[in-house]
Amino acid sequence: MSIKFEKVNYIYSPGTSMEKKGLDNVSFELTENSFVALVGHTGSGKSTLMQHFNALLKPSSGTIDIAGYHITNQTGNKNLKKLRKQVSLVFQFPEAQLFENTVLEDIEFGPKNFGATENEAKSKALKWLKRVGLDETIANKSPFELSGGQMRRVAIAGVMANEPAILCLDEPAAGLDPKSRKEMMKLFVDYQKAGHTVILVTHNMDDVAEYASDVLVMEHGKLIKHDVPKQIFADRNWLEKHYLDEPTSSLFAADLTDFNFKDHPLTIDQLVAGIKENVRG
Repeated sequence: MSIKFEKVNYIYSPGTSMEKKGLDNVSFELTENSFVALVGHTGSGKSTLMQHFNALLKPSSGTIDIAGYHITNQTGNKNLKKLRKQVSLVFQFPEAQLFENTVLEDIEFGPKNFGATENEAKSKALKWLKRVGLDETIANKSPFELSGGQMRRVAIAGVMANEPAILCLDEPAAGLDPKSRKEMMKLFVDYQKAGHTVILVTHNMDDVAEYASDVLVMEHGKLIKHDVPKQIFADRNWLEKHYLDEPTSSLFAADLTDFNFKDHPLTIDQLVAGIKENVRG
Protein backbone atom coordinates (compact mmCIF):
# COMPACT_ATOMS: atom_id res chain seq x y z
CA MET A 1 0.00 0.00 0.00
CA SER A 2 1.54 3.31 -1.08
CA ILE A 3 1.80 6.55 0.89
CA LYS A 4 0.23 9.47 -0.93
CA PHE A 5 0.27 13.18 -0.08
CA GLU A 6 -1.86 15.38 -2.32
CA LYS A 7 -1.58 19.20 -2.18
CA VAL A 8 -0.86 19.15 1.55
CA ASN A 9 -0.51 22.49 3.31
CA TYR A 10 0.12 23.09 6.99
CA ILE A 11 -0.11 26.44 8.75
CA TYR A 12 1.23 27.03 12.25
CA SER A 13 -0.85 29.36 14.49
CA PRO A 14 -3.35 30.30 11.76
CA GLY A 15 -5.08 33.66 12.09
CA THR A 16 -2.53 35.02 14.57
CA SER A 17 0.49 37.28 14.31
CA MET A 18 2.61 34.11 14.58
CA GLU A 19 1.05 32.49 11.49
CA LYS A 20 3.62 30.59 9.46
CA LYS A 21 3.35 28.11 6.61
CA GLY A 22 5.09 24.85 7.52
CA LEU A 23 4.17 22.88 4.39
CA ASP A 24 3.36 24.42 1.02
CA ASN A 25 1.36 22.37 -1.51
CA VAL A 26 3.30 19.14 -0.96
CA SER A 27 2.42 16.19 -3.21
CA PHE A 28 4.22 12.86 -3.63
CA GLU A 29 3.67 9.10 -3.60
CA LEU A 30 5.95 6.53 -1.97
CA THR A 31 5.92 2.83 -2.76
CA GLU A 32 5.44 0.21 -0.07
CA ASN A 33 8.49 -1.39 1.60
CA SER A 34 10.88 1.30 0.38
CA PHE A 35 13.71 3.09 2.22
CA VAL A 36 13.04 6.81 1.88
CA ALA A 37 15.41 9.64 2.83
CA LEU A 38 13.92 13.02 3.72
CA VAL A 39 16.52 15.79 3.38
CA GLY A 40 16.82 19.57 3.37
CA HIS A 41 18.55 22.30 5.34
CA THR A 42 17.39 23.30 8.85
CA GLY A 43 13.92 24.84 8.74
CA SER A 44 13.04 23.27 5.39
CA GLY A 45 9.94 21.49 6.71
CA LYS A 46 11.32 17.98 7.23
CA SER A 47 10.11 17.55 10.81
CA THR A 48 6.74 19.13 10.01
CA LEU A 49 6.30 16.70 7.14
CA MET A 50 7.40 13.77 9.31
CA GLN A 51 4.75 14.51 11.94
CA HIS A 52 2.04 14.25 9.27
CA PHE A 53 2.83 10.59 8.61
CA ASN A 54 1.03 9.45 11.76
CA ALA A 55 -1.23 12.50 12.16
CA LEU A 56 0.59 14.11 15.08
CA LEU A 57 -0.07 17.07 12.82
CA LYS A 58 -3.02 17.12 10.41
CA PRO A 59 -3.01 19.04 7.14
CA SER A 60 -4.56 22.49 7.08
CA SER A 61 -5.67 21.49 3.59
CA GLY A 62 -5.01 18.63 1.20
CA THR A 63 -5.19 14.89 1.79
CA ILE A 64 -2.93 12.08 3.05
CA ASP A 65 -3.47 8.38 2.39
CA ILE A 66 -1.31 6.14 4.54
CA ALA A 67 -1.63 2.63 6.02
CA GLY A 68 -5.25 2.43 4.91
CA TYR A 69 -6.21 5.78 6.47
CA HIS A 70 -7.44 8.91 4.67
CA ILE A 71 -6.41 12.02 6.61
CA THR A 72 -7.74 15.54 6.08
CA ASN A 73 -8.24 18.63 8.24
CA GLN A 74 -11.57 17.08 9.27
CA THR A 75 -10.04 13.85 10.60
CA GLY A 76 -10.92 13.25 14.25
CA ASN A 77 -8.77 11.60 16.87
CA LYS A 78 -11.02 8.57 17.41
CA ASN A 79 -9.12 6.03 15.30
CA LEU A 80 -5.66 7.57 15.34
CA LYS A 81 -4.38 5.07 17.92
CA LYS A 82 -4.78 2.32 15.30
CA LEU A 83 -2.94 4.44 12.75
CA ARG A 84 -0.09 5.06 15.17
CA LYS A 85 0.32 1.34 15.71
CA GLN A 86 0.98 1.08 11.96
CA VAL A 87 3.07 4.26 11.67
CA SER A 88 5.61 4.97 14.42
CA LEU A 89 7.95 7.92 14.88
CA VAL A 90 11.39 7.95 16.48
CA PHE A 91 12.25 11.54 17.33
CA GLN A 92 15.76 12.96 17.40
CA PHE A 93 17.49 12.03 20.70
CA PRO A 94 14.70 9.58 21.66
CA GLU A 95 16.51 8.71 24.88
CA ALA A 96 15.02 11.92 26.31
CA GLN A 97 11.64 10.14 26.20
CA LEU A 98 12.63 7.29 28.52
CA PHE A 99 10.54 7.31 31.71
CA GLU A 100 9.97 3.83 33.18
CA ASN A 101 11.80 2.30 36.15
CA THR A 102 13.50 -0.47 34.17
CA VAL A 103 14.70 -1.05 30.63
CA LEU A 104 12.23 -3.90 30.14
CA GLU A 105 9.28 -1.81 31.35
CA ASP A 106 10.21 1.01 29.00
CA ILE A 107 10.31 -1.27 25.95
CA GLU A 108 7.11 -3.06 27.05
CA PHE A 109 5.17 0.19 27.31
CA GLY A 110 4.40 0.52 23.58
CA PRO A 111 3.14 -3.03 23.01
CA LYS A 112 1.00 -2.85 26.17
CA ASN A 113 -0.41 0.49 25.08
CA PHE A 114 -1.54 -1.15 21.85
CA GLY A 115 -3.20 -4.11 23.54
CA ALA A 116 -0.47 -6.73 24.02
CA THR A 117 -0.76 -9.03 27.03
CA GLU A 118 1.89 -9.04 29.76
CA ASN A 119 3.59 -12.10 28.26
CA GLU A 120 3.36 -10.79 24.67
CA ALA A 121 4.82 -7.44 25.69
CA LYS A 122 7.70 -9.09 27.57
CA SER A 123 8.45 -11.39 24.62
CA LYS A 124 8.53 -8.45 22.20
CA ALA A 125 10.62 -6.36 24.58
CA LEU A 126 13.27 -9.07 24.99
CA LYS A 127 13.30 -9.70 21.23
CA TRP A 128 13.94 -6.05 20.39
CA LEU A 129 16.37 -5.55 23.25
CA LYS A 130 18.52 -8.17 21.53
CA ARG A 131 17.83 -6.82 18.03
CA VAL A 132 19.19 -3.37 18.94
CA GLY A 133 22.37 -4.98 20.23
CA LEU A 134 21.82 -4.99 23.98
CA ASP A 135 22.14 -7.88 26.42
CA GLU A 136 19.24 -9.24 28.48
CA THR A 137 21.31 -8.67 31.63
CA ILE A 138 20.40 -4.96 31.52
CA ALA A 139 16.64 -5.66 31.31
CA ASN A 140 16.02 -4.95 35.00
CA LYS A 141 18.35 -1.98 35.24
CA SER A 142 17.13 1.60 35.27
CA PRO A 143 17.55 3.05 31.76
CA PHE A 144 19.14 6.08 33.40
CA GLU A 145 22.08 3.96 34.60
CA LEU A 146 23.07 3.22 30.99
CA SER A 147 25.41 5.04 28.66
CA GLY A 148 23.98 7.55 26.21
CA GLY A 149 24.33 5.12 23.31
CA GLN A 150 22.61 2.33 25.26
CA MET A 151 19.76 4.67 26.22
CA ARG A 152 19.31 5.53 22.55
CA ARG A 153 19.05 1.84 21.68
CA VAL A 154 16.51 1.21 24.46
CA ALA A 155 14.33 4.07 23.23
CA ILE A 156 14.46 2.81 19.64
CA ALA A 157 13.69 -0.75 20.81
CA GLY A 158 10.60 0.65 22.55
CA VAL A 159 9.28 1.98 19.24
CA MET A 160 10.29 -1.00 17.12
CA ALA A 161 8.73 -3.46 19.57
CA ASN A 162 5.38 -2.40 18.09
CA GLU A 163 6.71 -3.62 14.71
CA PRO A 164 5.00 -0.84 12.74
CA ALA A 165 4.45 -1.18 9.00
CA ILE A 166 5.97 2.27 8.55
CA LEU A 167 8.91 3.40 10.69
CA CYS A 168 9.75 7.12 10.65
CA LEU A 169 13.14 8.16 12.02
CA ASP A 170 14.34 11.71 12.73
CA GLU A 171 18.18 11.70 12.76
CA PRO A 172 18.27 8.47 14.83
CA ALA A 173 22.05 8.12 14.63
CA ALA A 174 22.89 11.74 15.52
CA GLY A 175 25.79 11.93 17.96
CA LEU A 176 26.71 8.25 17.76
CA ASP A 177 30.26 7.07 17.07
CA PRO A 178 30.89 5.60 13.57
CA LYS A 179 30.66 1.97 14.69
CA SER A 180 27.39 2.51 16.55
CA ARG A 181 26.03 4.54 13.66
CA LYS A 182 26.75 1.73 11.19
CA GLU A 183 25.11 -0.84 13.49
CA MET A 184 22.05 1.37 13.90
CA MET A 185 21.67 1.91 10.16
CA LYS A 186 22.01 -1.84 9.52
CA LEU A 187 19.15 -2.41 11.99
CA PHE A 188 16.90 -0.10 9.98
CA VAL A 189 17.95 -1.55 6.62
CA ASP A 190 17.25 -5.09 7.86
CA TYR A 191 13.86 -3.92 9.13
CA GLN A 192 13.01 -2.46 5.72
CA LYS A 193 14.16 -5.60 3.90
CA ALA A 194 11.92 -7.68 6.17
CA GLY A 195 8.91 -6.00 4.54
CA HIS A 196 8.47 -2.57 6.11
CA THR A 197 8.70 1.03 4.93
CA VAL A 198 11.43 3.15 6.53
CA ILE A 199 11.46 6.96 6.26
CA LEU A 200 14.67 8.59 7.46
CA VAL A 201 15.22 12.30 8.14
CA THR A 202 18.95 12.93 7.84
CA HIS A 203 21.62 15.50 7.08
CA ASN A 204 24.13 12.74 6.33
CA MET A 205 24.35 12.35 2.56
CA ASP A 206 26.49 9.22 2.90
CA ASP A 207 23.47 7.54 4.50
CA VAL A 208 21.24 8.78 1.68
CA ALA A 209 23.59 7.40 -0.97
CA GLU A 210 24.18 4.10 0.84
CA TYR A 211 20.71 3.15 1.99
CA ALA A 212 17.91 5.12 0.33
CA SER A 213 15.94 3.94 -2.68
CA ASP A 214 13.92 7.17 -2.80
CA VAL A 215 14.68 10.77 -1.75
CA LEU A 216 12.44 13.72 -0.87
CA VAL A 217 14.14 17.14 -0.82
CA MET A 218 12.41 19.89 1.16
CA GLU A 219 13.06 23.65 1.09
CA HIS A 220 11.00 26.40 2.76
CA GLY A 221 8.12 23.99 3.26
CA LYS A 222 8.04 22.95 -0.41
CA LEU A 223 8.98 19.63 -1.95
CA ILE A 224 11.56 20.74 -4.53
CA LYS A 225 12.71 17.32 -5.74
CA HIS A 226 11.63 13.68 -5.49
CA ASP A 227 13.92 11.13 -7.15
CA VAL A 228 16.38 8.29 -6.67
CA PRO A 229 19.78 9.10 -5.09
CA LYS A 230 21.64 8.84 -8.41
CA GLN A 231 19.53 11.64 -9.88
CA ILE A 232 19.48 13.74 -6.70
CA PHE A 233 23.29 13.85 -6.69
CA ALA A 234 23.76 14.14 -10.46
CA ASP A 235 23.91 17.96 -10.60
CA ARG A 236 26.59 19.45 -8.35
CA ASN A 237 25.50 23.02 -9.12
CA TRP A 238 21.91 22.22 -8.09
CA LEU A 239 23.11 20.71 -4.81
CA GLU A 240 25.22 23.77 -4.03
CA LYS A 241 22.36 26.13 -4.89
CA HIS A 242 20.12 24.34 -2.40
CA TYR A 243 22.77 24.00 0.33
CA LEU A 244 23.00 20.22 0.11
CA ASP A 245 26.22 18.30 0.61
CA GLU A 246 27.52 15.57 -1.65
CA PRO A 247 28.36 12.08 -0.39
CA THR A 248 31.99 11.70 0.70
CA SER A 249 32.73 9.20 -2.08
CA SER A 250 31.37 11.61 -4.67
CA LEU A 251 33.64 14.40 -3.42
CA PHE A 252 36.65 12.07 -3.36
CA ALA A 253 35.98 10.89 -6.92
CA ALA A 254 35.71 14.49 -8.15
CA ASP A 255 39.26 15.13 -6.85
CA LEU A 256 40.66 12.19 -8.85
CA THR A 257 41.23 14.23 -12.00
CA ASP A 258 43.17 11.49 -13.82
CA PHE A 259 40.40 8.94 -13.36
CA ASN A 260 37.38 8.41 -15.59
CA PHE A 261 34.32 6.91 -13.90
CA LYS A 262 31.66 5.29 -16.05
CA ASP A 263 29.10 6.17 -13.35
CA HIS A 264 29.90 8.84 -10.78
CA PRO A 265 30.34 6.90 -7.49
CA LEU A 266 28.13 7.75 -4.53
CA THR A 267 29.14 4.99 -2.11
CA ILE A 268 32.44 3.50 -0.94
CA ASP A 269 31.77 0.26 -2.82
CA GLN A 270 31.07 2.18 -6.05
CA LEU A 271 34.20 4.28 -5.55
CA VAL A 272 36.43 1.24 -4.99
CA ALA A 273 34.94 -0.52 -8.01
CA GLY A 274 35.52 2.55 -10.19
CA ILE A 275 39.13 2.94 -9.05
CA LYS A 276 39.80 -0.74 -9.80
CA GLU A 277 38.40 -0.30 -13.33
CA ASN A 278 40.68 2.67 -13.92
CA VAL A 279 43.74 0.83 -12.61
CA ARG A 280 43.01 -2.18 -14.83
CA GLY A 281 42.36 0.09 -17.79
